[in-house]
Order: sequence, then C-alpha cells, then structure tokens
Amino acid sequence: MTDREIDVLIAGQVYSDLVFTGVQAPAPGAEVYAHGFAISPGGAANRAVAAARLGAHTALVTELGDDPIGCIVAHMLREEANMDLRFAVQHRGYQNPISVAITDGHDRSFVTYEQQPPHLPSWPESTPVRVAHVGLGRGPVHAEAARLRARGTILVSGVGWDPSGQWSEAVLDQLDDVDVLIVNDVEALGYTRAENVDAALEVLAERVDLAVITLGSGGAMAAQGPLRLRVPAIAVRAVDPTGAGDAFTAAFMAATAWDWEISQRLRLASISATCSVRGAGGARSAPRPADIADLLSEQRSDPEWESVRQWAERHRTSVIPATRGALTS
Repeated sequence: MTDREIDVLIAGQVYSDLVFTGVQAPAPGAEVYAHGFAISPGGAANRAVAAARLGAHTALVTELGDDPIGCIVAHMLREEANMDLRFAVQHRGYQNPISVAITDGHDRSFVTYEQQPPHLPSWPESTPVRVAHVGLGRGPVHAEAARLRARGTILVSGVGWDPSGQWSEAVLDQLDDVDVLIVNDVEALGYTRAENVDAALEVLAERVDLAVITLGSGGAMAAQGPLRLRVPAIAVRAVDPTGAGDAFTAAFMAATAWDWEISQRLRLASISATCSVRGAGGARSAPRPADIADLLSEQRSDPEWESVRQWAERHRTSVIPATRGALTS
C-alpha cells in the first residue's frame, strides 16, 4: 500500500451532506415534507468517491470531525473500494462541516455550517501520483500540488462559482500552473467575458493545455491545441443534481490517469454525471461501472458510446475493495 502509485488524488474539505429530495425549500414559518432523504459524504468526497467507484486508486487528503454525523461519513468513506485514506486525519472535538440540501431535481437550496479546520494533512511526499485536483481562485496553486506537478503529476483544476458576481479575470492568470481546466458553461462565460461557450472555449484554450466546458444536459466540449471535441449527454429523469459536476471531473481524471483518448474521457465523464443525477447525494449517487453499463445498454444503436459501454461491461464486477489505510487521529 505504501508504495502503490495513486491514480487520482483529491484534496479539500469533506462535508456531511443531509439531502432532502422531491421538495422545494419552504417559505419562512412553513413546513414541507420530502419524498426522499440521504446522508452522504460531500465536498471533496464527491470527486474522491466517484473516482474510486470507477476503479481508480484514489487518495483523499482531508480532515474529518468526530461528531456523530462526521463519524457516519468517515465510516462510509472507509467502506469505499479503492479509497486510500492514509492522508486523511480525524480530529477530536472538530465538527465536520455540514450542509443541508433541499432539491426538487432541478433547483437546489443549501444551509451550511462549518468551522475552521485545524490544519490540512500532508500530501504524499514520495508516492507517485498520476493525476491530482487543485482549486483556483484563492491565491497561488497549493505548494504541495506544484511539487507533485514538478514530479510529473497532471494537475486538473476548476474555478468554482463566484458568489460576488465579479468573475475576476485574474483567475485565468493562474492557468499556467495547471494542465487541465474543467468548468461549467456559466463559469466559462463569467470568467472569459465571452459571448458564447464556443468563444469562451477558445479563450481558455489559449491559457491552458486542455480546456473542458460542461454544458449540463447539452453534454461537454473540449479543446487541446487544434483539437475541438463535443459529446452529448444522455437524457434521464433527475432526482438530485448535487455532485454531477464532481462526478464528471472525477471520471475525466480517472480516464486521464488511464491514458484514454480525450474523446473517450469526455464520454466517460458525461455518462458518469448523468448517472449521478438519478440518485440523492453527491458521493452517495456516484456511479459504478455496472450503473454505466446498464444505462448505456440502451444506447447500443449509437456506436460512439460502444467503447465506453464495453469498458463498463468488462469492469461490471471487477472493482474490488483495495487495502485501505485507516483514518488517523
């Protein structure tokens, strides 16, 4: 376990998500009843669980609390196959960040409480890492991530929603520090000031080696050098859109670690996001190869999906529990 290469590394806060589905947020003083409820790891765990369930050996660098719901989340993470928790630390007396999500399948409302975490655990120092995720927009890329990149790790990044509405173009200046950027269409338009997503993709392609824009029900598009690609999304009934973007990013990272062609990375990412919206909770609804195979069995007439479907069928039962590191405290 100590020397095993890490396919995907995810660093960041893990949330305890309490998700109520099939309901809209109540008006002040009112009470509503949800059709469904789930407790799920959230935050950075959305991407980590999604990558692990696809079969990527995934390391999670994070902190967890020892509060009752935080302990439930920690237990759920320990039970995930291919999840490497050597770099996760559980602190006594620390309240795990908690979010209550209310969704009707289309719109979402959140209530969140979080404390300042004690400290972020150390990243791998000598273990090889193929692909790692970093966030942009809050200053320079984490020094640990920069060191990994210098050793050959591919850095994948996103920019996230800007609640201020300013969409500072200074964020784009950080793209020299990463290899792949994955953003949604609203983020792409906001940060580039472009008139449409095609123009936004061109702006991003000038700043980063590989740029990807997700389009929700419209699929995704990517640019690398002269290459331009676009893949569709498969229409399904959405239960909870929470974590769909994370499922997309995780699948793209896993396929990158496996050296897939970009078109097939996009397709695996797109179908993973589609599968995830059919269940409640970000990490909880992350698909396994069997879920992808079942959904794509309906797409046999489309040869463009065939290679991903065949991969999912081959790995339908082959994702077995890895030897997992224990959470430290």
